[in-house]
Amino acid sequence: MIDFKKTIENLKEVGFNPLPNAVHISVPDAKNVLMRGITYFAGEEARWLPEYQVIADWLTDNNGRGLLCTGNCGRGKTMICEKIIPLLLNHYCRKIVTCFDAQQMNAKIDEIKRLHIIYIDDVGTENVSVKFGEKRIAFAEIVDEAEKKGKMLIISTNLSTDEIQAKYDVRVLDRLRAITKLVVFDGESMRK
Repeated sequence: MIDFKKTIENLKEVGFNPLPNAVHISVPDAKNVLMRGITYFAGEEARWLPEYQVIADWLTDNNGRGLLCTGNCGRGKTMICEKIIPLLLNHYCRKIVTCFDAQQMNAKIDEIKRLHIIYIDDVGTENVSVKFGEKRIAFAEIVDEAEKKGKMLIISTNLSTDEIQAKYDVRVLDRLRAITKLVVFDGESMRK
């Protein structure tokens, strides 16, 4: 009778690993730490929004999943994902988050796919990559790689989940739902 655990351990030596190497994080007192970061970057007028609680819960224990922040402009998605989360993960978890904007995906797709913790800002604004007649949908490739290898994706986008499905296909959205925690940013822009 096969012992799956033992067989997988033996095959890891030759590069076979069907179990993704998921990234687990835990930030102590995440709500207060997150609010301190928001106040630092947004100023003393910063206020706690309902969607921030979902991020604080994710920071407390991500259960090996990334983060998918969707919704309206001016609600703090980029500030939190690009400025605060990388600092928190570095300080509390000794993790490095490499940040890209969606426009860089096409030029750096192979570089991005080699990384293990990735933030991509403004997903949905990029074009299809075409090099020497070869078309590549960078975001779909990155999501696929993340699911297979247990990579952590942190994504911000103004697209809704329906728009993500329409742009990239149901397969990409299904994988995103499996590997990320969805946070919907709803309400008026707080930019002045």
